[in-house]
Amino acid sequence: MEALLSLAFDSLSSYDGPKIRKGLRQVEGLLAQICLSAPAPPPSSSPTKAHHHKRSDSKLSSLGDPNDGNQQNAGTEMDNGNDDDDDDSRGSHKTLSELTGDPAFREFFKLQEGFEWNVALRLINTLDRLMAKSADGQNDLLILSALDTIQGVLLLHPPSKALFSREQNMNLLLDLLEPVNCPAIQSATLLTLVVALIDTPSNTRTFEALDGLLTVTSLFKSRSTPRDVKLKLVEFLYFYLMPEVPSIPSADARASVPAMLQRSPSKLAGAFRGNGPRQGHARLPSSAGGGRARAGSESDNTLTTEEKQELLSRHLSSVEDLVRDLRTCTPFGGVL
Repeated sequence: MEALLSLAFDSLSSYDGPKIRKGLRQVEGLLAQICLSAPAPPPSSSPTKAHHHKRSDSKLSSLGDPNDGNQQNAGTEMDNGNDDDDDDSRGSHKTLSELTGDPAFREFFKLQEGFEWNVALRLINTLDRLMAKSADGQNDLLILSALDTIQGVLLLHPPSKALFSREQNMNLLLDLLEPVNCPAIQSATLLTLVVALIDTPSNTRTFEALDGLLTVTSLFKSRSTPRDVKLKLVEFLYFYLMPEVPSIPSADARASVPAMLQRSPSKLAGAFRGNGPRQGHARLPSSAGGGRARAGSESDNTLTTEEKQELLSRHLSSVEDLVRDLRTCTPFGGVL
């Protein structure tokens, strides 16, 4: 596996577009081998795209959508970015229990614990170089591919999310939300941001400290933002308003979890120790984004829905409508 990663990293470190694309495909192929079982026979027709749930347009109106009735179609050419990558996605997905028991996954996870073989770090560096290049369709496709691969790596190795607690890395995502980027990149960035923030309160505090809420709400209120991007922004705000929980397993739980998973804030660790409750260690008080610290508590660095509603209301009106909808419609499975 080290040899495969070495080849991919050599390509990702290039400034040449085709070589970067080759490196991204090599990483995607490696992840596919880990996540998929034996490939199924080629289907008679192209695979259907996954259905994405969309919020009602009335939610845009209730938040003061200034672009009502003015939908743009910019960035549609990006939808064909995976034209020859479908082969990697064929085959059935492994279940969580199958994945955690797979020697290839364990080896991959163990390699990610070190600086030398961490894929997320290499992808972030690649994304930084791509953003420095002049904007064109091919470069945008590479940025989209890099964002998608970052999402997959963070889901397979949740401890790598800690990279986005660094301001320079979080700033990369916020820069990709700027209006100069095409709608497809903005939408992919929002999804990457969700993956980077979920179960990681420290990253959310970095997001807030860098005026991430201002960036998101400004994009939403802009008349030039397409309707489909605004719908994804509303979904992001639903996610942001969810209450937070510490993500580090308790000492008792850590004793029964393999060493390579002890820092994982995801359900991957839970697959080894059962479905027992997770508890967090005490965190240093944080004042990022105006959040109130709870000295001596297990959740010093976490905020409640009410506290985050107060932060968000500084930039957006009618936030109480979002909170009310979050409580009544339970879009994320009734977490409130």
